[in-house]
Amino acid sequence: MPELTPRLEIRDLCRSFAGVEVVRNVSLSVMPGQVTCLLGPSGCGKSTTLRMIAGVETQDRGSILMDGKVLADDRQFTPPEARRIGLMFQDFALFPHLSVAENVAFGLDGPKAQQRARVEELLARVEMSRHIDNYPHHLSGGEQQRVALARALAPRPRVMLMDEPFSGLDNRLRDEIRDQTLDVLKDEGTAVLLVTHEPDEAMRMADEIALMRGGEILQQGAPYNIYNAPRDKFAVAFFSDINVIRGRVQGALTETPFGQFLAPGVPDGAEVEIVIRPQHIGIDFDREGRGPLPTPQQGTPARGVVQRARFMGNESLVEFRMDHDGSILRATVPNVFLPRPGKPLWLSIRRDRCFVFPVG
Repeated sequence: MPELTPRLEIRDLCRSFAGVEVVRNVSLSVMPGQVTCLLGPSGCGKSTTLRMIAGVETQDRGSILMDGKVLADDRQFTPPEARRIGLMFQDFALFPHLSVAENVAFGLDGPKAQQRARVEELLARVEMSRHIDNYPHHLSGGEQQRVALARALAPRPRVMLMDEPFSGLDNRLRDEIRDQTLDVLKDEGTAVLLVTHEPDEAMRMADEIALMRGGEILQQGAPYNIYNAPRDKFAVAFFSDINVIRGRVQGALTETPFGQFLAPGVPDGAEVEIVIRPQHIGIDFDREGRGPLPTPQQGTPARGVVQRARFMGNESLVEFRMDHDGSILRATVPNVFLPRPGKPLWLSIRRDRCFVFPVG
């Protein structure tokens, strides 16, 4: 089968401000109908990358291609209005003096009847037909977001760039609007590049995630793969709370109060961090100072004393002070589990859910 051409491709994009490189050798591709998410903390270069793709920022080096044709490189530059790229931002940016219909039709050319048909089609898709003659100040935040989506899609962009588009919505509306937006974009076959700092949003919307740190893409892949095969401790911690246990390697093994952990390829004497998410810590009862027997999957249990327990809605968070070194470990348990402070319990760690990383 012939190899498909990416709808959007960027190669080795770089951008510096005042001598500080804020985007460094960023490369990725997005296929038609695919949603790719640039995920990372504030200041990691996500929005700057988006602005370069849109053409409102010029790259220092690298190239931007659409359907295999160069939009910008070191020899040519296609202006933003000629790129067939749609933009959505968190402030919606609707024109207050124009009606909903006029906002959606703003970027359209051609006969008025054809424009009106496209406006009505899109407003029906986002369930905003009844507001066609209203003005933005008559609409709620969620309704304004739907209109902004319709306006961005009206000219049939080949690529949609979205910069934190749902952060202005309250939690009650956010999931509904995200899901509806995703359905419309998929139906249109638009390639989507979404910028967010929220891992839940990336996991919910993206076919592929590019996790950024310090201007670079640290790791890229399907949400399942990035979550379950993180490259380093930063990648684990960005998606969830973590516990960290330190140890030293001897013969490719690290000895801990929870038993031995494999550390292949790490030299003897090197320090490693064993990273485990709170939901993967098992809890068992204390039996007159004894815990459960070791198992190959759970390893050796270690005893801790409950410091506090809190019910979080769909799970309980329990904090322990460990007997062996006084360190704090946190475990989450589905539903209600609220042991009293001072109660001794035994913790075990799923071997298949641990990540072992060299320190430094």
